[in-house]
Amino acid sequence: MKQAVDGGSPTGAYSPGVIAEGRFVHVSGQGPLADGAYRPGTIEQETALTLRNLEAILVAAGASLADVVKCGVFLRAIDDFAGMDAAYRAAFAGAEVLPARTTVGGQELAFGIKVEIDAVAVLR
Repeated sequence: MKQAVDGGSPTGAYSPGVIAEGRFVHVSGQGPLADGAYRPGTIEQETALTLRNLEAILVAAGASLADVVKCGVFLRAIDDFAGMDAAYRAAFAGAEVLPARTTVGGQELAFGIKVEIDAVAVLR
């Protein structure tokens, strides 16, 4: 059983989030978009906005960043790792346990964004 989560503005044929089996929230890759448009900035700024967008979808599903168990991070340039990691740490500062994470660099990302992040969370 799965249920779409309202929130976000898809730029393609996908759901911003899906609740599966009543417990697992799968959030599609999010980027530094506001009102459907890319908001360029430093890697720290783009990561912070990306995580706010991800969080909005989690909230719509009844979850929060504290419920995230896994993230996938895609960077246009792996040299941006330190800046992304700093903004990521700030966003997850209140987490009892940091989510598992995979980070991949050197990827061409839609709209020319510097970072894209997807996530899986577990509803309480």
